[in-house]
Amino acid sequence: MEKIRIVVDAMGGDFAPLNDVSGAIIAAEEKPDSLEIILSGKEKLIKEEILKHKVSLKNLTIVNAEEIVTMHDSPTESLKSKADSSISVGINLVKEKKADAFISAGNTGAVMTAAVLKLGRIAGVGRPTIGSLFPTDKGKTMVFDVGASVDCKAVHLLEFAVMGSIYMRNVHDIQNPRVGLLSVGEEKTKGDTLTIEANELLEKSNLNFIGNVEGRDVLSGKADIVICDGFVGNVILKFVESVLDVLKNKFRSYAAEGFLKKLWVGLISGTLKKVVLKDFDYQEYGGVPLLGVNGVVIIGHGKSSPIAIKNMIYKAEEIIRKNINAKISEELSSFEKK
Repeated sequence: MEKIRIVVDAMGGDFAPLNDVSGAIIAAEEKPDSLEIILSGKEKLIKEEILKHKVSLKNLTIVNAEEIVTMHDSPTESLKSKADSSISVGINLVKEKKADAFISAGNTGAVMTAAVLKLGRIAGVGRPTIGSLFPTDKGKTMVFDVGASVDCKAVHLLEFAVMGSIYMRNVHDIQNPRVGLLSVGEEKTKGDTLTIEANELLEKSNLNFIGNVEGRDVLSGKADIVICDGFVGNVILKFVESVLDVLKNKFRSYAAEGFLKKLWVGLISGTLKKVVLKDFDYQEYGGVPLLGVNGVVIIGHGKSSPIAIKNMIYKAEEIIRKNINAKISEELSSFEKK
């Protein structure tokens, strides 16, 4: 099996380089014959973290990058002013064919900007998209877009649906994914101008378009893919993430009211984590792919744990081995946008 070379942004995220290096080491140890991990970032800090693990891995290397893009940096400005950042250096390795993929839990806007400008877009893609998995009563739904493109045209939503369908078929084995368009009502005349125009394009497509869906349908499993612009999708994503925190705080507050309540919460906490909370845990899914760019880029949560970083690496490997980008290019090139 040919080794896949994956660059990890070692300076990305709230707990860098600790979690990034730890996650990379786990992946390198678990898959020594199939993965080569390249850590991009400040070499001195990365070496210090590796030494703590007391490991010597032939498939783990470092590429020095002295600058760090923070969460507060402007994506465009950081690309210009921080050419030696772990993001720029890492994505350049993909551009130069010295690596096959790049993953980061750092500044999402900076990663997307660098990926689009350095790697370019797949032919036929007007706007790249990122999708996020949501658990449902019947399995899972993926929402596209959740933040890559906040200002879209109808044709971009159609492209999201095409790329999302390819991804769900090949990665999640849903052969004929149902595509729903997020709107304020099920009738095709409901919604703003963007939604109405997108509905018309999707109806004419060869996708399994089931029509408009509403906010309550996202977690119901009515559609396998829900399409919206990145502004709306990002609001949904952040809202759902906040629900988990509210639930956890509610249980903590309840347990703090007395011994019996604490005991009851303790008894159900194991089941709650396995049955309910696990499905909402971003660590299980790792990161989300930036679809539509000429390279494999995975974007992770800023709070990514070592397990989440490891799963991001594995997600990148899966996308490469399943040749997702080539399939997107092939389908979009033959796709008739009526």
